[in-house]
Amino acid sequence: MTAPMSVASPAPEHDPRRELIRIERLNKHYGAFHVLRDIDLRVREGERIVLCGPSGSGKSTLIRCINRLEIAEQGSIRVADTDLAANTRQAAQVRSEIGMVFQHFNLFPHLSVLDNCLLAPTSVRGLSRKDAEELAYHYLSKVGIQSQANKYPSQLSGGQQQRVAIARALCMKPRIMLFDEPTSALDPEMVAEVLEVLVQLAGSGMTMLCVTHEMGFARQVAERVLFLEGGQIIEDSPPQVFFNQPRTPRAKAFLAQILH
Repeated sequence: MTAPMSVASPAPEHDPRRELIRIERLNKHYGAFHVLRDIDLRVREGERIVLCGPSGSGKSTLIRCINRLEIAEQGSIRVADTDLAANTRQAAQVRSEIGMVFQHFNLFPHLSVLDNCLLAPTSVRGLSRKDAEELAYHYLSKVGIQSQANKYPSQLSGGQQQRVAIARALCMKPRIMLFDEPTSALDPEMVAEVLEVLVQLAGSGMTMLCVTHEMGFARQVAERVLFLEGGQIIEDSPPQVFFNQPRTPRAKAFLAQILH
């Protein structure tokens, strides 16, 4: 059976916002498995994009390529006019402006909440501890967890740890935030508190790409929903179109299963 053609994904032409991410003909393999197939994607500054689709469709790999946690064999990724494959020094600078939050919180267990947030601003940005602490408390307050600053990750719930992970990423003052299924490792009662933080962040104008199965969040926050299947973007629509009039049988089947 022939795979569907990948949908080119430009932001709307009338949108006056600056193009921040441009991906062209991106291909990625894991051995014989062709995980991304000729991906084209445009993201404008301040856009909020949700990526969804079945397991193995390439969602997480795509956003990991944007942060160079995965290296694609073919194609190009430009962030803020910098080709991440071409100029190592500039690519490192651009990567420092991309925050990422994972399924599992990846906090340093031997560091307090505060010190987890201080590490990158002081070592990468060169901030003084005083300035970095001011920044850390600001973002810990934003995610509602400043009172836990002196605790260690093991003393926090999963939802609290994920909020710390979000604050830690924000302490680098990123231009782009990437989220790889940030609620999938949480108990159901903890999901809402993390989604509330993401909704607030979306309202701040942050450029966001979020891999998630939380379709209520996608309806509320996303400007565009990308549906991936077989390593290709086969739908790219506003949420009201994607949820009410999906164009492909595969997306219809996915929504019928996940919204059941």
